[in-house]
Amino acid sequence: MNSAFLTRRKLFLLIACASALMMGYAFFAQYVQGYQPCMLCMVQRVFVCAVGAVALVAAVHGPGLTGSRIYGVLGALCAMGGAYIAGRHVYLQHLPPEQLEGCAPSFEYAIENYDALKFLKTIFIRDQDCGVIDWTLFGLSMPSWVFAGFVVLFLGSLWAGFRRG
Repeated sequence: MNSAFLTRRKLFLLIACASALMMGYAFFAQYVQGYQPCMLCMVQRVFVCAVGAVALVAAVHGPGLTGSRIYGVLGALCAMGGAYIAGRHVYLQHLPPEQLEGCAPSFEYAIENYDALKFLKTIFIRDQDCGVIDWTLFGLSMPSWVFAGFVVLFLGSLWAGFRRG
């Protein structure tokens, strides 16, 4: 494949499209298949949107080398944050049920009733709902696939930001 075909701008656009596809499936799973997202799922969605937004701005802006590197690092940082949350979610899914303690409130309730600090603390509460695996593909849960998606978005962001040409 000709390296001129995959410009930094096109790579950022591909990352934005990948993020949009991830969000599209998340909404499909929620509204068509009936899977209700837990608090950690909702936070992962925020990070997917953040990576996509950074990549879309980079694609539209079409910056030079320094700007591309900045966008690449910003996208990679957002992907790292999402990978951390998805990794924690996978960890919770692999804990024995007796080690999961308490339940966090719904995302909507927390947004409406908590200040920012309490909301952030709520995200990291061990949630019984977050430990449940109710969807798998090839033996991997949705948070496992999302984690893999974040790894791809991380590598893609760095590649788009730091490639020559």
